[in-house]
Amino acid sequence: MSVAKVIEVISKSKISFEDAIKQGVSRASETVNEVTGAWVKDQSLEVSNGKITSYNVLLKITFVLKASSKGKSK
Repeated sequence: MSVAKVIEVISKSKISFEDAIKQGVSRASETVNEVTGAWVKDQSLEVSNGKITSYNVLLKITFVLKASSKGKSK
């Protein structure tokens, strides 16, 4: 049996939405083990003087929780 958890991560890039997604997943994978998927919940832009300055994404990152040793016999 496996149990998964979902966390939200906000990521920004000056390059593109795709780059923001890659950065968000990569960074989450550095601190959370067993990342199995991601869902882009929202996208937005920051604009200054009529030009895009930042591509922002809100990601839902899914990861599998470690098996508990509770209830296992030794």
